[in-house]
Amino acid sequence: MHTTGSAGHVLSILRDGRSRTRSELADLTGQARSTVTQRLTVLTGAGLVRETREAAGTRGRPSAAFEFDGTGNIALAVDLGAHHATYAVTDFDGTVLAHATDQVRIADGPAVVMDLVERRLGELCKRLGLPPHRVRSAGIGLPGPVDHRTGLPTSPPIMPGWDGYDTRRRLSARFGCPVFVDNDANVLALGERAATYPHIDDLLFVKVATGIGAGIVSGGQLLHGADGAAGDLGHTYAQAAAGRPCRCGNLGCLETLAGGQSIAADLTDRGIPAASPRDVIALVRDGNLDAVQALREAGRALGDVLATCTALFNPAVVVLGGEIVAVGEPLLAGVRESVYSRALPLASRNLRVAVARSGALGGVLGAARLAVDGALSPGHLDLALEPRRAAS
Repeated sequence: MHTTGSAGHVLSILRDGRSRTRSELADLTGQARSTVTQRLTVLTGAGLVRETREAAGTRGRPSAAFEFDGTGNIALAVDLGAHHATYAVTDFDGTVLAHATDQVRIADGPAVVMDLVERRLGELCKRLGLPPHRVRSAGIGLPGPVDHRTGLPTSPPIMPGWDGYDTRRRLSARFGCPVFVDNDANVLALGERAATYPHIDDLLFVKVATGIGAGIVSGGQLLHGADGAAGDLGHTYAQAAAGRPCRCGNLGCLETLAGGQSIAADLTDRGIPAASPRDVIALVRDGNLDAVQALREAGRALGDVLATCTALFNPAVVVLGGEIVAVGEPLLAGVRESVYSRALPLASRNLRVAVARSGALGGVLGAARLAVDGALSPGHLDLALEPRRAAS
C-alpha cells in the first residue's frame, strides 16, 4: 500500500523505464507540480531518480524529464540449492557486478550455510570496494517452502534444521538492510523473466532438480497464494505415479516419478547405479538408453500435470529449469508430448515450452529482483524515505 502522490508512488511510475516531466507526473498522481517537485528532490537525493540528458519534447521552452536510476544503489543476492550456493552483488538495474559459487550441503543446517553466505557476500562487497551505506537490500532463495508473510522456511523437506529459521533477521543484522526471502522456484521465475522474457506477463517456471517446484508469474506479478504454497507441483497427484510412496506421506506424488532423486533411485533399482540427479545427468550424456527413457517418462508425467496448469493459468511460456534440465531434450520432449496433446487448443495454440536460458546466474538474478522490488515497493520505500522527506 502507498499514499497517492508519495515518493514511492512517483517511483513506481518511473520504474516502467520511461522518462516523464513534472507535469506528466502531476497528471498521473493527481498532485500539484510543487508536490511532485518535492518528491523528485527526495528521490534524487536517495540516488533513485535522475534528470535525463535530453529534455522532453514540449512546446516552448523544453521541460526537464526524470527517469529511474538503478545504478547508484546495491542489492545482495543469494541462490541456495540442495548442493550449491551462488552469491551476487548487483545494482538496482539488475546488473551483476560480482558473483561466486560454492558447493554446499543445505542439510548441514543454517549455522554452517549462513556463516558461509555472510562471509562470501562480505568478500564480494570488499572486492568491489563498496561502502556499507550503498547496500540497500538483499534477496535470498531457499530450496523449500517459505511463508510469504514472514519469510520463514516452513517444514522444508530437504532442509533439516531450517524450519522457522529467520534468514531475514540474520542477514539484516549483518548488512544493515531489509532482506526478502522466497522459495527457489519463485526466485528462478523472477530471474528467467528478467533475463529472457521481460515483456511476458504470464509465465510458469518449473524447477526439476532433487524435487519439483514451480514459480507462477500471472499478470506480471508473482503468485504466492494464501499462504505462500502456490506452485508446489512436486506433491500434486500424477496418475503415472499412482501407488508410489512419497516422503510427504502421500501416495502418487509427481515427485516420486519425475524428481531427480526418484529417477536416480529407480535407475539404481534397475541395476544402473545412480546416487543423485548428477549421476542421472552423467548417464544421459554417456548415452545410457535406460536413463534417457526414464527422463522421457518423467517428462510425460510432468507434462500431464502441466497440461492442467495450462488450463488453469493460461501461461504464454512454460520454462523448464533446474539440475535435471541440464540434459533437457528427453525431458522436454516428454513434457511437450503431454502438454500439447492434453491441453485445449485455446490455451496451447500459442504456448511455448522451453528450457531456461538464464543460466547459472538465473537464481541470483531473481533474488536481486526480489530484493529490488521489495525495497522499492511504494509502502516500504515511503517508510525508508521518511527522514529525507521530513528534511526537505
